[in-house]
Amino acid sequence: MITRRELLFSTGVAALGLGLLRRARGLETAPMAPADTAHARHTQSYVPVRTLNGSTLPYKIKGGVKEFHLVAEEIEHEFAPGSKAKCWGYNGTTPGPTIEAVEGDRVRILVTNKLPEHTTIHWHGILLPSGMDGVGGLSQPHIKPGETYAYEFTLRQHGTHMYHPHADEMVQMAVGMMGMFIIHPRDGEELPVDRDYCFLLHNWALHPGTYRPDPSILQDFDLWTFNSKVFPAIDPIVAATGERVRVRMGNLSMWNHPIHLHGHQFWVTGSDGGRWPKSLWRTEATEIVSVGQTRDIEFVAYPGDWALHCHMAHHTMNAMGHGIANPLGVDQSGIAAKIQSLLPGYIPMGKGGMAEHSEHLAMAAKGGHGGMHHGMQHGTGFDGPRNTLPMMWGKGQFGAIEMGGMFTVVKVRDDLAQGDYRDPGWYENPRGTIAWRVG
Repeated sequence: MITRRELLFSTGVAALGLGLLRRARGLETAPMAPADTAHARHTQSYVPVRTLNGSTLPYKIKGGVKEFHLVAEEIEHEFAPGSKAKCWGYNGTTPGPTIEAVEGDRVRILVTNKLPEHTTIHWHGILLPSGMDGVGGLSQPHIKPGETYAYEFTLRQHGTHMYHPHADEMVQMAVGMMGMFIIHPRDGEELPVDRDYCFLLHNWALHPGTYRPDPSILQDFDLWTFNSKVFPAIDPIVAATGERVRVRMGNLSMWNHPIHLHGHQFWVTGSDGGRWPKSLWRTEATEIVSVGQTRDIEFVAYPGDWALHCHMAHHTMNAMGHGIANPLGVDQSGIAAKIQSLLPGYIPMGKGGMAEHSEHLAMAAKGGHGGMHHGMQHGTGFDGPRNTLPMMWGKGQFGAIEMGGMFTVVKVRDDLAQGDYRDPGWYENPRGTIAWRVG
């Protein structure tokens, strides 16, 4: 009988062998693939990164230099259907598009400021001349509204990096100004990956009923996000059985996040210091990504639907309430209606916990994500403030998932085609492999 460990090893070797065979046949120098077929390799021989709920910034070659253009501007951002806010970002999104290049490239990044105040961009973790480091007043003049500045430097390293302002930083980062900067190694990788994902960890103080993030909050946040989305609006991570998957995570929030993957032991393989030597790799099921850090994890995909989430329980919820009385075990019959007549936004926790709310949401979720939100707001007896998401929601094939915030699903399938990143739906568990009721 083949054990799971043997299966993972054999499929991993098979995937490696396939990669070597493809290189021998010259298939590894195919043109850059479109977003839905990112399995094909770039002409510089790397698998393009796929940004959850995001995109990669295009560039032009001018005089041998890769030229990118970022526009800092106010945007309307949707955290999930039912919750939008006026945020600041780049090129119409928060986070901004991922910048992707190769060690040894000369890059020029034009930054146009369409904000109501000055800004700069700091290239977090990247080795460059002091005058390109992007700290307003220290290493450069501020970029005033309406101005465009150019940053130009040669990439002398590889790894997972970030970009963000170093001007009025408390405000500008709190309202969404950040992005990923991925530098691939010039000489390729000894053990190539089949799929390469990235996302940023961030937090938001979008108080119930409001439409702009509050930059003055430093701890008690309402929304915790993967790439500025909350579950269930976060893209799944999709892979085929046996593929080697890398997930790159950057943390520009105000808290540390223990990121946990179900169903796998992964290797922690890199950071903004690049992909580490194999002697430094370590196996984990949970890895803390501290404030200002990036971490790369890699695993050989095993079939199923597997949760990937922050293990801080309140980071997998939305619309958090802080400092409220504890009603667990208290009979609140009739009290909620009386309080709601005075405070329309009041929602009781429930005598036996919050599960009663998720049951109502599951019943209201048949219309999709929007149905979940509006079911929370109308018709369930839990009318809440406008523009405010349920604390926990999402519906799976077996009922309410009861999550929000920093949570997504790794979906691995045996029959997934190479380069297919579409959501395959729910996993069909083999007969006899689902927990069953015995009492």
